[in-house]
Amino acid sequence: MNLFSSSPGDKPSRQAKAVVTGAGSGIGRSFALELARRGGAVVCADIDLEAAQETVTLIEELGGKGFALTCDVGKAAQVKNLSVKAQSLLGEPVTLVINNAGVGMGGKFEELSLKDWQWCMNVNLWGVIHGCHYFVPGFKQQGYGAIINVGSAASYTAAPEMSAYNVTKAGVMALSETLSAELRKDNIRVNVLCPTLVPTNIIKNGRLPGRYSGMADHALMNYAMTTSEAVAKLTLNRLDKGLLYTTPQVDAKLFWLMKRASPSLYARFLGFSYRFVN
Repeated sequence: MNLFSSSPGDKPSRQAKAVVTGAGSGIGRSFALELARRGGAVVCADIDLEAAQETVTLIEELGGKGFALTCDVGKAAQVKNLSVKAQSLLGEPVTLVINNAGVGMGGKFEELSLKDWQWCMNVNLWGVIHGCHYFVPGFKQQGYGAIINVGSAASYTAAPEMSAYNVTKAGVMALSETLSAELRKDNIRVNVLCPTLVPTNIIKNGRLPGRYSGMADHALMNYAMTTSEAVAKLTLNRLDKGLLYTTPQVDAKLFWLMKRASPSLYARFLGFSYRFVN
């Protein structure tokens, strides 16, 4: 059953007027390019303006239209400015926002400083909150819109030595679920992406103890069971179907099922397993 009324938002990934944060690389870049292939125009926002411009160049090579803007999503004023400039650049109201910008954070709980927590929270959680805060009112006014929040399987797997990262991604999951229920009556779709390993620069640009960073980056680049391009396509297709969750890999689905089937047993399993790797 189609829970959305017929409107220009029925296929939100098609001919979208989109804003993608963290569009300078990885999943963000793949989202931007896939939207261009689907006839959309994309504002590519990134803290690294040069990287965002590289994405725009790739969009233009596809015959699409893109615009590069610098934005630190952890700063509310910059995201507010992004929402204003995006509409001006696109020449039309924004119809899709993809809150993708994120950073990696790892280490034992006692190793993390409060500054580490604040840095991770500002980008991974507040960045998503800011994106929703400044774009949802416009969607409600025009009567349709769509949001993709890039979370992680970490939002529910709760792996040891990833406390700050896990907390931020769990917040993204909760926010997405809440907005999906709250905004459904306004013809605004929400999808939350929860992958495991995807080859991106999140480890290189993140903060992990030296004993883990090389190993984690190697695993990300060599043992991921998908690509950022495949993840972007799948997520946009699921958004078009009005589906809330995207768990693109088999392991992400397996962890999801294990956690839902027996949360207590899953927690005991994690603790038992951690003893052998710590």
